[in-house]
Amino acid sequence: MSAIERERPTFTGAKRDPAKRDPDLCVVTCALSGVLATRKQCPGIPYTPVEIAEEAKRAYDAGASVVHIHARNDDGSPTFSPAVFRQIQDEIVKRCPVLLNFSTGTLFDDVSEQTSIIRELRPEIAALNMGTMNYSKYSNKRKQFDFDMVFPNTYSKIIKLLEAMNAAGVKPELECFDTGHTNGIWPLLDMGVLKQPLQFSFIVNVLGGIPGHVESLQLQTKLMPAGSEWEVIGISHGHWRMMAAALALGGNVRTGLEDHLYLPSGEMARNNGDLVEVLTRMVRDVGRRPATVEEARQILSLPAERS
Repeated sequence: MSAIERERPTFTGAKRDPAKRDPDLCVVTCALSGVLATRKQCPGIPYTPVEIAEEAKRAYDAGASVVHIHARNDDGSPTFSPAVFRQIQDEIVKRCPVLLNFSTGTLFDDVSEQTSIIRELRPEIAALNMGTMNYSKYSNKRKQFDFDMVFPNTYSKIIKLLEAMNAAGVKPELECFDTGHTNGIWPLLDMGVLKQPLQFSFIVNVLGGIPGHVESLQLQTKLMPAGSEWEVIGISHGHWRMMAAALALGGNVRTGLEDHLYLPSGEMARNNGDLVEVLTRMVRDVGRRPATVEEARQILSLPAERS
C-alpha cells in the first residue's frame, strides 16, 4: 500500500439506504446537442432555444426524465451566455417538467459565465468535469486526427464550480473520463466542497479516456463511494452496447445526439426522441423501468421541486 493510500481519509458521509432504491428503476438522460456536432453531420441537431426545448419535449415524451443542455448561438456555434441558457430554461419549462442538467465544460480557466448560470438559473443538476485529459478524435480512414486538444480541469477550477453549485443547491454530476478522475474525488470530499451521496457519469470511448469495455464500468463502479448513483455515457461507436452493459450492471443510462447520431439499425436518428425511444425499450426489455421525473429526483437525491 502506498503512502498516499495509507493517508487517504475514510469518509462517513450520507449513504443511500439500499432498501429505498428500487434496482429496477433506471434514470434515462438525453444529451440534446453537445457543442461539436453540426447540422452538416446530422440535420436533427438543435441550435436555437426553441429548437432545444422542442428536442427536450421529444426526449421527455419518449421516456427521459433528465435532459443535458449545451447552449448554441443561432448559427450553431457554442455559447455560455447566461441569457441564452435562461431562454432555453424558460422554453423547456413551458413544454414539460423534465429535470435540467446544464453543462459547465470549458477549455478556459475563467468559469465566471458558468458560475453565473449556476447561481442565477439554478438547474437541478450541473455537469462537472473531474480531471484534465487529452481529448482527441482520430480517423482510421484518413490516418490523421480530426481534432487534438487538451481539456484542462484543474482542482482549482473544479472547486470554483463546486462552490457555486453548493451555494445554489445544484447537484453536481461528476463526469469521469478515466479512473483517475473517479479516484481523484477524495480531496474534494475531505475539504467538504463535495458532498455525498454522489452522482457519477462514466464516459467511455473518448480517445484519451477509458475504453468502451464492460470491465471499464466495473472498475469505475468499484472506485466510487458506496451509495453513489452512476450512469454510462457511450460516445459514438459502441454506444448501444455500452447502454446494454450499464443496464445489466444496474446503472443509469444516457443517450442523445451529443453522444451518438445513429440508431442500432445504422440509420441516422431524426431527433433525440428516436434515440430515447430505443433506449427506454431496452430498459424495459431487461426487466427494468424508466424512472419518472419525481422518481429520478429521489434517486439522484435532488432538492425538492423549485417554486
